[in-house]
Amino acid sequence: MPPATRRPRTYDPARSRAALAAQTEALRAAVHRLCAGPDAEALLARPTRLGGWSVRELVAHLALQIGWLPRHLAEPLAGRTALSLSQWATGVSELAPLLADATREHAAAAFEGAPAEVSAAFDAEADALLAALAGPEVADPGRRFEIRLGSMLLTDFLLTRLVETVVHADDLADALALADFPHDRQALAAVTRLLADAFADQVPGGAVELRIPPFAVVQAVPGPRHTRGTPPNVVETDPLGWIRLATGRTAWAAALDEAVVSASGERSDLSAYLPVLA
Repeated sequence: MPPATRRPRTYDPARSRAALAAQTEALRAAVHRLCAGPDAEALLARPTRLGGWSVRELVAHLALQIGWLPRHLAEPLAGRTALSLSQWATGVSELAPLLADATREHAAAAFEGAPAEVSAAFDAEADALLAALAGPEVADPGRRFEIRLGSMLLTDFLLTRLVETVVHADDLADALALADFPHDRQALAAVTRLLADAFADQVPGGAVELRIPPFAVVQAVPGPRHTRGTPPNVVETDPLGWIRLATGRTAWAAALDEAVVSASGERSDLSAYLPVLA
């Protein structure tokens, strides 16, 4: 019997807007701290785990992503194919070369100056997003927004911005050796759930129960479906551990070795199905 079709999770649009605003402010504060210190130039030149990007380029990419909505909100719809959140998660890796080029261009245009100029450029993008989030168009539940991959509900597009801001905030923390980045709790919860749902959609089934307390539990992977009692195949990790696995920041074997993830049962090896979003 084929696995049952999953009902898409619903997200509260007002909470998503508030979470994106809060996560943006957390990033703004981090960029200000980075650019205000005496070693700001050296920190901006540091490498990141993102294929050769420096911290300066990572900040430029974050600014590009948070500024995408206000830059394109007024553009007319072209009638592109409808795109779900899971389809976005599956297809966004196709855009990696384009995004890399756009990041380099954005860095060269607005983020090549002194640290104070980098901070000011990030402020401009953050302010534009916050103004857009407060506007009536963003509150319209039926409003659509088009990207290269297709046409999304604007409420769904905001969730993709949460993914960008949470995942890349963690990249920034890694590059700067920060012990902990102060993610907004609702932003972290939404990204954890979105990536768990995308995983369950990409690998449908009921053989494995993936637990990410306190935010998500999904069943996935083909095989005998668990119905009651203790599941025979269980994978458990924390929210950031899952986000790093789901985005390829951490390899499955390394996560096991470092006890970031626990896995029990003969079907609990998820290495063949990761990352969810590259």
